[in-house]
Amino acid sequence: MTKVGILGSAVVGQTLAQGFKQHGYEVRIGSRTPAKLASFTESSGIPAGTFEAVGAWGELLVLAVHGMAAQEVLTLAGAKNHRGKIVIDTTNPLTRDPPVDGVVKVFTGPNESLLERLQAAFPETRLVKAFNSVGSARMVNPVYAGGRPTMFFCGNDAEAKAAVAEILKRFGWDPADMGTAAGARAIEPLCQLWCIPGFRENHWTHAFQLLWD
Repeated sequence: MTKVGILGSAVVGQTLAQGFKQHGYEVRIGSRTPAKLASFTESSGIPAGTFEAVGAWGELLVLAVHGMAAQEVLTLAGAKNHRGKIVIDTTNPLTRDPPVDGVVKVFTGPNESLLERLQAAFPETRLVKAFNSVGSARMVNPVYAGGRPTMFFCGNDAEAKAAVAEILKRFGWDPADMGTAAGARAIEPLCQLWCIPGFRENHWTHAFQLLWD
């Protein structure tokens, strides 16, 4: 899979688009209004298109939008265009409410996840949750004195997860498989935990590391 389509044109989408290009993939980036990405395309060399066009073109897709828009964007990309494809889901179920003592609010409950909602809506798409528990500044080739940070991931398709694990390693992460889509019930709240030092101490470059005995 050498053709990667990024669904989302904000900072996470642009960061991952450039990261995939840096690692040798052919990349396109999707937006509701591709024209607004003219300067990004000029500086990065990454073509922009509509969600539908990028969804049809990509062999592997990355969903990088606000969680409240995630299902709508996959719909705009076209279910037929990502049927059977791997979609890396970077989204978190965050509301637009202000944080409370650094804790951001979510629109899911403790026994469900946004990934599960998306998988139920698009059962033939091979969704894998990843890249949701770190800031965009450290998503690609992170360097820490303590060694490689951990990226937790999960999904229902074993082959899709294996492919994503290889991408995570290539991007400088130690991948940790947390099982099926139900694992996102635990992975998505890591975003809430990650945000607390940011909002309380203005520290946004940390990452998680799982230590084994």
